[in-house]
Amino acid sequence: VMDYIEAWQDKRFDLDFEVDGLVISVDDFEEREKLGHTTKAPRWAIAFKYPAAQAVTKLREIITQVGRTGRVTPVAILEPVPLSGSTISRATLHNEDEIRRLDVRIGDWVIIEKGGEVIPKVVGVVKEKRDGSERRFTFPKRCPVCGSKIYRLPDEADYRCPNSSCPAQIKRSIEYFAARGVMDIEGLGTKLVDQLVEKGLVKNLADIYRLRVEDVERLERMGKKSARNLIEAIEKSKDQPLERVILGLGIRHVGIHAARLLVEHFGSIDAIVKAGYEELAQIPGIGPVIAKSITNYFRDPANLRLIEELRRLGVRMVGKRKRVSDLLQGKTFVFTGELESMTRKEAQELVLSLGGKVSSSVSGKTDFVVCGKNPGSKYRKALALGVKIINEDEFLKMVRRK
Repeated sequence: VMDYIEAWQDKRFDLDFEVDGLVISVDDFEEREKLGHTTKAPRWAIAFKYPAAQAVTKLREIITQVGRTGRVTPVAILEPVPLSGSTISRATLHNEDEIRRLDVRIGDWVIIEKGGEVIPKVVGVVKEKRDGSERRFTFPKRCPVCGSKIYRLPDEADYRCPNSSCPAQIKRSIEYFAARGVMDIEGLGTKLVDQLVEKGLVKNLADIYRLRVEDVERLERMGKKSARNLIEAIEKSKDQPLERVILGLGIRHVGIHAARLLVEHFGSIDAIVKAGYEELAQIPGIGPVIAKSITNYFRDPANLRLIEELRRLGVRMVGKRKRVSDLLQGKTFVFTGELESMTRKEAQELVLSLGGKVSSSVSGKTDFVVCGKNPGSKYRKALALGVKIINEDEFLKMVRRK
């Protein structure tokens, strides 16, 4: 693998497109199945990145900007410099700790790098070029947009604005909600979102569905036809699958894969809201971090009110889950060992399609542990807890599959 990586170090520049690295993957499908996936990526593949292109330029100023989650990020304003085919005038500094680690100051000559990220980053300082005029940056105590006092949790590097009504958070949340791959509202981009929020037409996600043609057509660069197209796109988005709606809510750590798992397991937003931490954490692919984030989100009355508003305005709140029957309704299954007639994932999907539930761990709430060849610790735990253990043939008879 390392020889292959070295061979392509220079050969990649002869290609007709830019390549910044290689993907190394396991090529045995059975081993891939055993390794499985996390919620974000396969465990059987990893990316190798070649050293990123760099450039040196002067840092003119440091500003802070607020994202949809309230994260306050320092951004370096640079003297424009060409890098990897584009002109760079801004670069991220990530957080206060990174500024201190690099000892970067306003007026410094800095090294910037453009790797796989959209926004380049500052990776170093050319300290030999300092002339004494450079100034240290002091992180603000208040949100640069709404003025709220910002905070930093002990176990986090980021400062956050606590004001959920902060215009910057609202703008970026709406932009994210409308994006392709989420609710896919064509035409609702950054500039239009900024106008809608600044003119008070949209104060939260639900307000998107209250917009009328006459509200939009008066905005800059919008006419009657553009406004009508936007309203049609908004109306069309009401029928997006529930996993897209969940993704659009912007629940921390919940990406599209986790959203699909939630819909597959629960089938409706109401069932997800009612689910407790323990139940969520036991869903394969969810785990404790995502489960905690979900329960925290739905514990907030403002978020529950938003869900109800979206429902009243016609947004889909029930999944399109393909359930064959309710044969296994109310029964929870755990699989251990290797199955012969199907993969573990196929068996789990079969249980879900028949109305049952699947868990990754054995507990007192488990109804059946399906035991294949070479079972692991789940088998021993099932014995200790007195949970019913069945083999693959018994499972197939139970689901009436021959």
